[in-house]
Amino acid sequence: MQCSWKAVLLLALASIAIQYTAIRTFTAKSFHSCPIPVNCSLSQDTDAADRLCDESPTFSYNLSRKTHVLILATTRSGSSFVGQLFNQHFDVFYLFEPLYHVQYTLIPKLTQSKSTTDRRVMLGASRDLLRSLYDCDLYFLENYIKPQPVNHTTDRLFRRGASKALCSPPVCESLGGIDLHLEEGDCVKKCGTLNLTLATESCREHGHVAIKTVRVPEVSDLRALVEDPRLNLKVIQLVRDPRGILASRSETFRDTYRLWRIWDGTGRKPYNLDVTQLTTVCDDFLNSVSTGLNRPPWLKGKYMLVRYEDLARNPMKKTEEIYGFLGIPMDSNVERWIQNNTRGDRSSSKHKYGTVRNSAATAEKWRFRLSYEIVAFTQHACQHVLEQLGYKTAGSEEELKNLSISLVEERDFLPFS
Repeated sequence: MQCSWKAVLLLALASIAIQYTAIRTFTAKSFHSCPIPVNCSLSQDTDAADRLCDESPTFSYNLSRKTHVLILATTRSGSSFVGQLFNQHFDVFYLFEPLYHVQYTLIPKLTQSKSTTDRRVMLGASRDLLRSLYDCDLYFLENYIKPQPVNHTTDRLFRRGASKALCSPPVCESLGGIDLHLEEGDCVKKCGTLNLTLATESCREHGHVAIKTVRVPEVSDLRALVEDPRLNLKVIQLVRDPRGILASRSETFRDTYRLWRIWDGTGRKPYNLDVTQLTTVCDDFLNSVSTGLNRPPWLKGKYMLVRYEDLARNPMKKTEEIYGFLGIPMDSNVERWIQNNTRGDRSSSKHKYGTVRNSAATAEKWRFRLSYEIVAFTQHACQHVLEQLGYKTAGSEEELKNLSISLVEERDFLPFS
């Protein structure tokens, strides 16, 4: 039997209508996040996981074009300072180191472990958590917070007070309708336990989400997230002169870096010095920055390299460049914070995680903290990354003390667009 052209046309239109309805149904459908509890073993049956799925809240698939920002850094590189450049923005929901909970739940001794397996486990869980947080699924965190939150409330979120959104109305209910931001030390005291439901709602009301982490070694570890079509992820990789990082860590983490301090004080290098505390930073920088500067297609428009020293010397100009790369207007709150927090006196930087300080002086203070012997050792161990990032070496103690900020070459690391 032959079909008339009208019948064929009607069949085609019906097929298109069915496909369109299916697509609309899928995109409007709840995006269901159902994490497997971290204490589950592979031998368990699926009943517990099914119950978790039944009880877990559902989340709408995010079709908006929110900008998702990841500040990729290492410890004592100025990442808390950079995080505040987003935390102060009225339309950015900022989280400070949520991957802390992944590390200390899955691998409590990761900092001492060199296991490749541990690294893979940590990175896999970290990517899953980041993906959920960018989708404003803060309930996913409950799998890593110990003790586990009750009724979606907890007082154990790491550095909750470092997030303005989590210490302001409506998340901080005790403040009522007052537009007030508490200092970090007062947040938990005055706001009480954190309601993750309110935090989730606050996240959804913000136009953008920014997360700072020092627990992802290289930008290549983020490729799955960068290429995820559900996200609009842009990576700000923050680097700092390794000599400055070593000096800051030795001062801040006195017990962990005790042998470096002994060398600095006595002039004698301990035989059991853990040089990987330095070389791991340099290797991660070298590998990550090489990936970024080689401009692979998957990073196009997604990656910006920022030297802490450039930001410290001209914080307003550099911050404007960062926001320009992200395509987010920089508001007056950020400008005001920069003006108030980059001209501090010596007493203003006493807290090890504080951000109120003379930024330019802080960037070069390491020259007076480290002995020249340690500086020379660092320059040799990190030679390639120093050259790659434009950090000059000092040939003598006198040269080290006199060159000041000119140890940093003028470089223009343009974003890959």
